Amino acid sequence: MPRSVEGLVLRGGDLRTLSGPEGSSSKECSSGAAGVPGLSKRARGRDGAPIDNGCTAISLSSKRQLNALGLRPKRRLSQSFLEDQRVAAAIVRAAKVDARTDVLEVGPGLGVLTRLLGQRARRVVAVELDSGLADLLRAELPEVTVVDADILAFEAATYFESPFTVVANLPYHITSPALRHLLSSGPPFAERLVVMVQAEVAERIAAAPGAMSSLSVAIQAQAHVRVVRHVAAAAFYPRPKVDSAVLAIEPLCEGDRSISREDLGKFVALVQAGFKQPRKTLANSLSDGLNVPRVEVVERLTRVGIDASLRPQTLAVDDWVRLFRAA
Repeated sequence: MPRSVEGLVLRGGDLRTLSGPEGSSSKECSSGAAGVPGLSKRARGRDGAPIDNGCTAISLSSKRQLNALGLRPKRRLSQSFLEDQRVAAAIVRAAKVDARTDVLEVGPGLGVLTRLLGQRARRVVAVELDSGLADLLRAELPEVTVVDADILAFEAATYFESPFTVVANLPYHITSPALRHLLSSGPPFAERLVVMVQAEVAERIAAAPGAMSSLSVAIQAQAHVRVVRHVAAAAFYPRPKVDSAVLAIEPLCEGDRSISREDLGKFVALVQAGFKQPRKTLANSLSDGLNVPRVEVVERLTRVGIDASLRPQTLAVDDWVRLFRAA
């Protein structure tokens, strides 16, 4: 009886989590920018014979990889596995991983991206929620530190003594708290994050004034953000109902931050209050969110030169910073 894969998944058609770039539909098995290795040379079929296509590490479709290991996606969770090797290569390039890099990988799944990271990084710590997949990774990749943990409860300082890079496939329903946790956890702090999220969420995080949200303001106040590339649903097996995107987040140095780490919580609370009713004017939304008279909000906005009739999504991060400091 095949075992079910409980790792990073796409649930109910929404991006809840991804099991990572697991395999490829390509027949080639070179690593690096041209491709990502599939199962390790230790992988064996159900009959116990080694699986080999003439390469040290073979590259298979996700379906064949899962079958070879006696695993299968849980259909009730709509689990989907990334099959596009170009995406895995793009993730590693965007993460700028080299022999000096310590990597925190969130959601390694079957370990294809983990293997590529392990080839390039000084050290990889892989956090996997599914204990079955974690056991598989430990057996296949003894050089990688595999931790059975919920990323929201994971403390990086336990495993890192210097700044590290995060490579993550984030569950959609915890994208916001996971990013907040990964950005704030430390010291040491993450120096770079490259994450796979739902495409719509990535665009919202990287939005410009006019389409801002409380999430984009909160993250852009502490980091540079860019969308590395979009990932079509067709790149996954089984195919989900949503597209994804790879997002690169570069945290600002302490001296370049307009909002200190100590003040970030209060700043985010103000921003969230301002977006409580984003279809209303900024004055009305802030008044409701802060539970203060509208006249006081208008006076505060006027004092920092912000038009009270604007919608909250039109403000730039600097506008929110001025408003916060006017408190």
